[in-house]
Amino acid sequence: MNAIVHFVNRAIRNRFPNVLNSTANKQESSEKRRPGRPSDATKRAAIIEAASNRFFDEGFAATSIEQVAADAGVSKVTIYNHFGDKHGLFASSVENECEKMRGHFSIEEMPSGSIRDRLTVIGEAMYAFLSRPEMIQFERRIAAETEREPAIGRAFLEAGPWRMKKAFSAFLAHASANGELEVTDPFLAAEQFVAMCKGMGDLEHRFGEAPNAEDQARRIGGAVDVFLKAYAPRS
Repeated sequence: MNAIVHFVNRAIRNRFPNVLNSTANKQESSEKRRPGRPSDATKRAAIIEAASNRFFDEGFAATSIEQVAADAGVSKVTIYNHFGDKHGLFASSVENECEKMRGHFSIEEMPSGSIRDRLTVIGEAMYAFLSRPEMIQFERRIAAETEREPAIGRAFLEAGPWRMKKAFSAFLAHASANGELEVTDPFLAAEQFVAMCKGMGDLEHRFGEAPNAEDQARRIGGAVDVFLKAYAPRS
Protein backbone atom coordinates (compact mmCIF):
# COMPACT_ATOMS: atom_id res chain seq x y z
CA MET A 1 0.00 0.00 0.00
CA ASN A 2 3.01 2.30 0.36
CA ALA A 3 3.01 2.59 -3.42
CA ILE A 4 -0.47 4.04 -3.53
CA VAL A 5 -0.31 7.63 -4.69
CA HIS A 6 -2.17 10.27 -2.74
CA PHE A 7 -4.03 11.48 -5.80
CA VAL A 8 -5.74 14.43 -4.20
CA ASN A 9 -2.56 15.87 -2.75
CA ARG A 10 -0.84 15.62 -6.09
CA ALA A 11 -3.76 17.20 -7.94
CA ILE A 12 -3.96 20.04 -5.46
CA ARG A 13 -0.23 20.68 -5.55
CA ASN A 14 -0.25 20.80 -9.35
CA ARG A 15 -3.11 23.24 -9.48
CA PHE A 16 -2.36 25.21 -6.30
CA PRO A 17 1.40 24.97 -5.69
CA ASN A 18 1.31 26.99 -2.45
CA VAL A 19 -1.09 24.57 -0.73
CA LEU A 20 -0.14 21.49 1.35
CA ASN A 21 3.56 22.66 1.70
CA SER A 22 -1.76 -18.79 28.68
CA THR A 23 0.07 -18.92 25.24
CA ALA A 24 -2.01 -15.95 24.32
CA ASN A 25 -1.06 -14.21 27.54
CA LYS A 26 2.60 -15.03 26.97
CA GLN A 27 2.36 -13.66 23.47
CA GLU A 28 0.71 -10.51 24.67
CA SER A 29 3.10 -10.00 27.57
CA SER A 30 6.05 -10.37 25.20
CA GLU A 31 4.78 -7.33 23.32
CA LYS A 32 4.51 -5.05 26.35
CA ARG A 33 6.30 -1.80 25.77
CA ARG A 34 9.95 -1.71 26.70
CA PRO A 35 12.75 0.53 25.50
CA GLY A 36 12.93 0.29 21.74
CA ARG A 37 9.59 -1.51 21.36
CA PRO A 38 7.06 -0.02 18.90
CA SER A 39 4.18 1.96 20.37
CA ASP A 40 0.56 0.87 20.17
CA ALA A 41 -0.01 3.43 17.42
CA THR A 42 2.91 2.03 15.43
CA LYS A 43 1.61 -1.52 15.87
CA ARG A 44 -1.87 -0.47 14.81
CA ALA A 45 -0.54 1.22 11.68
CA ALA A 46 1.52 -1.85 10.80
CA ILE A 47 -1.49 -4.11 11.28
CA ILE A 48 -3.72 -1.95 9.09
CA GLU A 49 -1.11 -1.80 6.35
CA ALA A 50 -0.61 -5.58 6.42
CA ALA A 51 -4.37 -6.19 6.48
CA SER A 52 -4.97 -3.76 3.63
CA ASN A 53 -2.40 -5.53 1.49
CA ARG A 54 -3.98 -8.90 2.21
CA PHE A 55 -7.59 -7.76 1.71
CA PHE A 56 -6.78 -5.94 -1.53
CA ASP A 57 -4.67 -8.77 -2.95
CA GLU A 58 -6.63 -11.79 -1.74
CA GLY A 59 -10.07 -10.61 -0.62
CA PHE A 60 -11.83 -10.97 2.73
CA ALA A 61 -12.49 -14.73 2.77
CA ALA A 62 -8.94 -15.71 1.82
CA THR A 63 -7.30 -13.45 4.39
CA SER A 64 -6.63 -14.84 7.85
CA ILE A 65 -5.74 -13.14 11.12
CA GLU A 66 -2.68 -15.42 11.31
CA GLN A 67 -1.39 -14.10 7.99
CA VAL A 68 -1.91 -10.49 8.95
CA ALA A 69 -0.24 -11.01 12.32
CA ALA A 70 2.80 -12.57 10.65
CA ASP A 71 3.02 -9.80 8.08
CA ALA A 72 2.74 -7.09 10.74
CA GLY A 73 5.11 -8.77 13.18
CA VAL A 74 2.60 -8.94 16.02
CA SER A 75 0.58 -11.62 17.77
CA LYS A 76 -3.02 -12.56 17.00
CA VAL A 77 -3.93 -11.34 20.49
CA THR A 78 -2.71 -7.86 19.61
CA ILE A 79 -4.94 -7.77 16.54
CA TYR A 80 -7.96 -8.93 18.52
CA ASN A 81 -7.25 -6.33 21.21
CA HIS A 82 -7.13 -3.52 18.67
CA PHE A 83 -9.91 -4.55 16.27
CA GLY A 84 -12.10 -7.14 17.99
CA ASP A 85 -12.37 -9.57 15.09
CA LYS A 86 -11.72 -9.96 11.39
CA HIS A 87 -14.72 -7.83 10.46
CA GLY A 88 -13.46 -5.00 12.61
CA LEU A 89 -10.03 -5.28 11.01
CA PHE A 90 -11.59 -5.19 7.55
CA ALA A 91 -13.64 -2.10 8.35
CA SER A 92 -10.58 -0.29 9.71
CA SER A 93 -8.58 -1.19 6.61
CA VAL A 94 -11.25 0.18 4.28
CA GLU A 95 -11.62 3.31 6.40
CA ASN A 96 -7.88 3.89 6.26
CA GLU A 97 -7.79 3.52 2.48
CA CYS A 98 -10.73 5.83 1.87
CA GLU A 99 -9.39 8.37 4.35
CA LYS A 100 -6.73 9.16 1.77
CA MET A 101 -9.52 10.55 -0.37
CA ARG A 102 -12.08 11.62 2.21
CA GLY A 103 -9.65 13.65 4.29
CA HIS A 104 -9.18 16.16 1.51
CA PHE A 105 -12.85 17.10 1.47
CA SER A 106 -12.34 18.76 4.83
CA ILE A 107 -12.75 22.50 4.79
CA GLU A 108 -9.32 23.00 6.36
CA GLU A 109 -7.56 21.07 3.59
CA MET A 110 -9.44 22.58 0.65
CA PRO A 111 -7.36 25.06 -1.34
CA SER A 112 -8.38 28.55 -2.24
CA GLY A 113 -9.71 29.30 -5.70
CA SER A 114 -13.07 29.39 -7.41
CA ILE A 115 -15.72 26.79 -6.73
CA ARG A 116 -15.21 25.60 -10.31
CA ASP A 117 -11.50 25.01 -9.67
CA ARG A 118 -12.17 23.12 -6.45
CA LEU A 119 -14.86 20.93 -7.96
CA THR A 120 -12.55 20.13 -10.87
CA VAL A 121 -9.76 19.09 -8.48
CA ILE A 122 -12.18 16.89 -6.55
CA GLY A 123 -13.59 15.30 -9.70
CA GLU A 124 -10.15 14.52 -11.11
CA ALA A 125 -8.83 13.12 -7.87
CA MET A 126 -11.96 11.10 -7.15
CA TYR A 127 -11.93 9.42 -10.53
CA ALA A 128 -8.20 8.66 -10.30
CA PHE A 129 -8.64 7.20 -6.82
CA LEU A 130 -11.60 4.98 -7.71
CA SER A 131 -10.26 3.77 -11.06
CA ARG A 132 -6.97 2.35 -9.75
CA PRO A 133 -6.58 -1.30 -10.85
CA GLU A 134 -6.19 -2.49 -7.26
CA MET A 135 -9.38 -0.69 -6.21
CA ILE A 136 -11.36 -2.21 -9.08
CA GLN A 137 -9.99 -5.66 -8.25
CA PHE A 138 -10.82 -5.18 -4.56
CA GLU A 139 -14.40 -4.12 -5.29
CA ARG A 140 -14.90 -7.15 -7.53
CA ARG A 141 -13.74 -9.47 -4.77
CA ILE A 142 -15.92 -7.80 -2.16
CA ALA A 143 -18.96 -7.93 -4.47
CA ALA A 144 -18.43 -11.68 -4.99
CA GLU A 145 -17.99 -12.31 -1.27
CA THR A 146 -21.08 -10.23 -0.46
CA GLU A 147 -23.22 -12.87 -2.21
CA ARG A 148 -22.13 -15.36 0.46
CA GLU A 149 -21.91 -12.93 3.36
CA PRO A 150 -23.97 -9.72 2.94
CA ALA A 151 -22.42 -8.20 6.06
CA ILE A 152 -19.14 -7.81 4.17
CA GLY A 153 -20.76 -5.60 1.57
CA ARG A 154 -22.40 -3.41 4.17
CA ALA A 155 -19.15 -3.10 6.10
CA PHE A 156 -17.42 -1.93 2.94
CA LEU A 157 -20.14 0.64 2.18
CA GLU A 158 -20.14 1.99 5.73
CA ALA A 159 -16.37 2.22 5.99
CA GLY A 160 -15.74 3.56 2.50
CA PRO A 161 -18.26 4.99 0.02
CA TRP A 162 -20.81 6.21 2.57
CA ARG A 163 -18.12 7.97 4.61
CA MET A 164 -16.75 9.64 1.50
CA LYS A 165 -20.23 10.71 0.46
CA LYS A 166 -20.82 12.24 3.89
CA ALA A 167 -17.55 14.18 3.69
CA PHE A 168 -18.24 15.49 0.20
CA SER A 169 -21.78 16.43 1.22
CA ALA A 170 -20.35 18.46 4.10
CA PHE A 171 -18.11 20.30 1.62
CA LEU A 172 -21.10 21.13 -0.60
CA ALA A 173 -23.13 22.29 2.41
CA HIS A 174 -20.26 24.55 3.46
CA ALA A 175 -20.00 26.01 -0.04
CA SER A 176 -23.73 26.69 0.03
CA ALA A 177 -23.50 28.39 3.41
CA ASN A 178 -20.78 30.63 1.95
CA GLY A 179 -22.95 31.61 -1.01
CA GLU A 180 -20.88 29.75 -3.60
CA LEU A 181 -23.63 27.21 -4.31
CA GLU A 182 -27.35 26.81 -3.71
CA VAL A 183 -27.73 23.17 -2.69
CA THR A 184 -30.81 22.15 -0.72
CA ASP A 185 -29.96 18.42 -0.59
CA PRO A 186 -26.17 17.99 -0.29
CA PHE A 187 -26.36 14.18 -0.21
CA LEU A 188 -28.27 14.05 -3.50
CA ALA A 189 -26.01 16.65 -5.07
CA ALA A 190 -22.93 14.65 -4.02
CA GLU A 191 -24.32 11.55 -5.73
CA GLN A 192 -25.11 13.49 -8.87
CA PHE A 193 -21.65 15.01 -9.13
CA VAL A 194 -19.82 11.72 -8.58
CA ALA A 195 -22.06 9.91 -11.10
CA MET A 196 -21.38 12.54 -13.75
CA CYS A 197 -17.62 12.46 -13.16
CA LYS A 198 -17.51 8.67 -13.44
CA GLY A 199 -19.92 8.42 -16.37
CA MET A 200 -19.52 5.53 -18.79
CA GLY A 201 -15.76 5.79 -18.30
CA ASP A 202 -16.07 4.00 -14.98
CA LEU A 203 -17.97 1.06 -16.53
CA GLU A 204 -15.59 0.89 -19.48
CA HIS A 205 -12.61 0.89 -17.14
CA ARG A 206 -14.01 -2.07 -15.20
CA PHE A 207 -14.30 -4.07 -18.41
CA GLY A 208 -10.81 -3.36 -19.66
CA GLU A 209 -11.43 -0.29 -21.83
CA ALA A 210 -9.86 2.55 -19.93
CA PRO A 211 -10.82 5.98 -21.35
CA ASN A 212 -7.98 8.17 -22.52
CA ALA A 213 -6.99 11.20 -20.49
CA GLU A 214 -8.52 13.66 -22.94
CA ASP A 215 -11.94 11.99 -22.85
CA GLN A 216 -11.92 11.82 -19.06
CA ALA A 217 -10.88 15.47 -18.72
CA ARG A 218 -13.76 16.43 -21.01
CA ARG A 219 -16.16 14.29 -18.97
CA ILE A 220 -15.14 15.90 -15.69
CA GLY A 221 -15.21 19.39 -17.18
CA GLY A 222 -18.73 18.72 -18.45
CA ALA A 223 -19.78 17.39 -15.05
CA VAL A 224 -18.60 20.60 -13.40
CA ASP A 225 -20.41 22.69 -16.03
CA VAL A 226 -23.72 20.86 -15.54
CA PHE A 227 -23.37 20.86 -11.76
CA LEU A 228 -22.79 24.61 -11.62
CA LYS A 229 -25.67 25.33 -13.97
CA ALA A 230 -27.91 23.40 -11.59
CA TYR A 231 -26.52 24.71 -8.29
CA ALA A 232 -24.88 28.07 -8.92
CA PRO A 233 -26.47 30.88 -6.88
CA ARG A 234 -29.28 32.69 -8.65
CA SER A 235 -28.40 36.34 -8.91
